[in-house]
Amino acid sequence: MKRTAIIMAGGSGERFYPLSRMQRPKQLLPLVSPDKMMIEEAIERVQDIIAHEDIFIITSTVLQHVMRRLLPQLPPENIIAEPYKRNTAPCLALAAAALCARYAPDYSPETISVAVLTADQYIGGIDTFKAQVEDALSYAEQHPVIVTLGITPTRPETGYGYIEVGDTNDSPFARVERFREKPNADTAQDFLDAGNFLWNSGMFFYRCDTFINGMVEHEPDIGSLIPKMANALIHEVHVAIDGASDAIDETFKNFPDISIDYALMERADNITVLQSKFEWDDVGSWDSLDRTNNHDEEGNVSLGDTTIIDTSNSILANYTKERELMLSVVGLEDIIVIATDDAVVVCPKSRSQDVKKIVASLRKKGLDKWL
Repeated sequence: MKRTAIIMAGGSGERFYPLSRMQRPKQLLPLVSPDKMMIEEAIERVQDIIAHEDIFIITSTVLQHVMRRLLPQLPPENIIAEPYKRNTAPCLALAAAALCARYAPDYSPETISVAVLTADQYIGGIDTFKAQVEDALSYAEQHPVIVTLGITPTRPETGYGYIEVGDTNDSPFARVERFREKPNADTAQDFLDAGNFLWNSGMFFYRCDTFINGMVEHEPDIGSLIPKMANALIHEVHVAIDGASDAIDETFKNFPDISIDYALMERADNITVLQSKFEWDDVGSWDSLDRTNNHDEEGNVSLGDTTIIDTSNSILANYTKERELMLSVVGLEDIIVIATDDAVVVCPKSRSQDVKKIVASLRKKGLDKWL
C-alpha cells in the first residue's frame, strides 16, 4: 500500500488581513508558532508517517512558485496548481488523478491510500495526532470507507460544521449519521448538550478507489472524469510543471464549484468518523489567537512590540519589520489591533469574521497595492 498525503493550500486567508496577503496567505504565515509557517507545521506533523516524496500540495497558480521556494523539503513537482478555483471537490479530484498518474503502473487506485490534511489548523498533542492518523489510514486501507476526524466540541461554536455521530458498535470508528451545516447559537448549544455531535475537521482518509467510486456515484460530472485527467497527466507528474497543466484545462474548467462536503460526504453512506483525542483549533480569524496563545493578567494576547495600559481581553499584534514601530493602546476592551508595515486593522473581537470585508472593499476600489 502506498501512503500519500494531500494538503489543500489554495485559500486566500482574507480574515487575517493585513498580515495575510495575496502572495502570502495565512497558510504561509507563522500564526501559531513564531518561527514556522502553518503549512510547515502541517508537513512536519505527518512526515514520520508519510515520506516527503509522497506529500502533495494542491494550490493556486499564484502561490505555486512561492510554495516551491518556501518548502524546499518537498519535490517541486509535488506542489501542483489548480487551473481554476473550483472549491474542494474538484481540488481532491485533481489530487486523485495526479496520484493515479504518479504511481502507475506500480500501484493501482486500490493500493493508494490518502490522508487529506489542512494547511491552516492548530493541532496540539502531536504524538496523539500521529497515532490517530495511523489508525485512520489503516482502517481506510482495510475497508471501503472514508474516515473523517471529528473534533470534540468545547463550546457552542457557530463557525464550524458538525458531524452527527451514529452507532459505534463498541469501535472507535463510528457511523456518521449526517453532516450538519454551521448552526445558529441556540442550535450549537443543543448540539453541545446532546453529546453526539463533533466538529468537522475537514481531514479525510481513504483509498483512491473508494474516493473515485464515491465521486462517480454521487457527483458524476466530476468523478467520471478523474480517469481522463489521470491519463492526461501521466506524462507530466514526474516533472515540475509551471502553473496548471494545459492537458486538463478544459476538463477542470467545466467542473462545478462545489465543496467535498456537498459533493460526497453528505450523500455517501460509507462515511466513518474517528473522534479526536488531540487539541485542535481552526485558526480561521484573528480571534482564534485567543485560543492558541498565552494571556496576560488582564486576558490580553500581545505579540511583538506593544505597550498596553488599562486594556483587557484584547488581541494586540505588532508584525512590523521594516520600520521601528511601537503599538500602544489605552483603555480598550474586547478589541483586536493588528499592525503591519503598511496597514493597521482595528475591530471588535466579535466582528473578527468581518475583516474579509476590508479586503473586498479595497479590491472594489482598485487599491490592490494594499492586498
